[in-house]
Amino acid sequence: MSKPIEITDANFKQEVLESAIPVLVDVWADWCMPCRMVAPAVEAIASQYAGKVKVGKMDADNNFMPSELGIRGIPTLLLFQGGKVVDRIVGAVPQKVIASHIDQVLAN
Repeated sequence: MSKPIEITDANFKQEVLESAIPVLVDVWADWCMPCRMVAPAVEAIASQYAGKVKVGKMDADNNFMPSELGIRGIPTLLLFQGGKVVDRIVGAVPQKVIASHIDQVLAN
């Protein structure tokens, strides 16, 4: 069972931009109720796609990278491939919606 890793400004380049596999980054905040609602889906995705997609969580309040990425609302899920954002999901969505976005990226 795989768990999401913590993504920070310090490890963003190594864990996300330089990753050999796609990376799903959940940008969240502790005070955000919709973020808490989507958290179990993100954890399930980490297990479901273990070895195929790296899943990480980035605290919007304690890192500068979310603002540099143009994130205006949370939760925001960013899907990176080859160091670039290839998909973006804004808001609390069901696991099957997240999975369908990932499947599309993996199919390309």
